[in-house]
This record gives sequence, C-alpha cells and structure tokens, in this order.
Amino acid sequence: MLNFMENVEAIPVSDWTANFVSWLTDTFAFLFDPIKDGLGDLMDVITSGLDAIPPVIFILLVAILAFFMTGRKFGLAVFSIVGLLFIWNQGLWDQLIDTFTLVLTSSILCIIIGIPIGILMSKSKIAQTIITPILDFMQTMPAFVYLIPAVAFFSIGVVPGIFASLIFATPPTVRFTNLGIRQVSEELVEAADAFGSTGPQKLFKVELPMAKYTIMAGINQTVMLALSMVVIASMIGAPGLGREVLSSLQRAQVGPGFVAGLSIVVLAIIIDRFTQNIYKDRSK
Repeated sequence: MLNFMENVEAIPVSDWTANFVSWLTDTFAFLFDPIKDGLGDLMDVITSGLDAIPPVIFILLVAILAFFMTGRKFGLAVFSIVGLLFIWNQGLWDQLIDTFTLVLTSSILCIIIGIPIGILMSKSKIAQTIITPILDFMQTMPAFVYLIPAVAFFSIGVVPGIFASLIFATPPTVRFTNLGIRQVSEELVEAADAFGSTGPQKLFKVELPMAKYTIMAGINQTVMLALSMVVIASMIGAPGLGREVLSSLQRAQVGPGFVAGLSIVVLAIIIDRFTQNIYKDRSK
C-alpha cells in the first residue's frame, strides 16, 4: 500500500491554492486597496481620538462605567484602576490604545457580519447546512494560516490583522445568533403570527429581543477571540501589546515579555467583565 501511494502523483492542492489567491489578489485589487485605506484611516481616527484623552481621565471613565455596569459594585472598578495604572506605569499606554483599537474595530465588524448571517441560518435549513461547515473550517484552521492570504490581500500592517481576526472571531456570533433565535418559544412565534406580524416585525420585536442574551454571549466570545489574535497579528505588523510580546520573544527577554503579556491579561479581564455585565445586568 505504501509503495502504491509513493507511485501516485500528489494532488497539487498547494499550487491550486496559490494560483487562486494570486487570482483573487489581481482581480479584486480595486476592492482590496480601498478597504485597506478605509480601515487604516478608521483605525488612525479611533487611535487618535483615544490618545487625545489623558490616561488619568480615561482610567477614571472606565472605572465609573465599570461601577455602574456591575450594579454599583467596586470590584471591577478597583481592578480597572489598578490594572490600567500598572500598564501606564510600565510605559505601555500607547500600545494598550493600539491593541484596544484593533480589538474594538475587529469586534464591531464581526458583529455587523455575524448577526445577519446567524439570522439567515436560523431562517433557512439550506443556509445552515451550507454555512455550518464553513464555520467549522474557520474555527479549526490554525490562526497562523489566515495571515498568509491576509498579507497577500492587504500587505503588511494592521488591516491584515483585522482580516485575520474577522475570520477567527466571527463564528461565535453567527452560531449563538442562530441558536438564540431557534430557541425562541414556538408559542411566542405563533402568537406573533396570529396577530398578523410581518417577517421583519416578528424578527425585530419578538425573536431578537428574546434571543438577545444568547446573542450577547456569542458577542462576548467573539471579542475575546479577537483579543487572542493580538499577538498573532503582530507577526504581520499590527501594532500594540502583541508586538511587545513578539519582540521580547525574538530577543529572549523574559521580563518585558511578561509585563506585556500581563498587560494583555488585564485588558482581557476588563473587556470580558464589561461584555458579560452588558447582558447579565439587563436580564435581572
């Protein structure tokens, strides 16, 4: 059997993939270039706006927001103050803003793309059958692989990092939106039909409100996955804390690498608690 396989010519999947990506790059250059420029300008605007806020004011705003979002509890507010002051003290404030901008932009794009696809899946079994294996592929393919076409389409920089984050982080929003709408009580849907609700009315006034907590859980996972791409995206030029980790790894500098990694952990905990409390508090 082994001898037989040795004599069989390998299927040129690698060549097919390379040719396909080259064709996409050449054919749709007119589309990729404006996307690159537009996202790059958007990132610059957001980063400049956040940089214009003094760190002390920014930290206080985060703490106040955390205090009210958690039902007037001090835990998250105190952690936010201590954690963000630590990052500022370590001279990583600018990198923190770059990382937050990357995560914020990626997450918003994932939500804009993911929720409509999830709604489509919930309404069509055919769409669910087609999209589910695509989502499986997106979640199981190693994240490093996404960097190759991202660089081919958008060159080096922050935009290919956003592209890779989109592929990696969108599936949870799609899956949870589909799940949440499908779990809506059939009695409520039948009642909406009995009152003569149109499809859009039933979707926006019954199904999405009832599924919002499930959808928000998916958004939480999407945001955390987008944050997990920070270090990987730094390999193709994305700025932020991930670049500090990568630089420390290349130079075998344990101390700076640990500080940058700890800063990512602080940001991850703050973002995770914020997104959790958005739907937890409203469900009470």
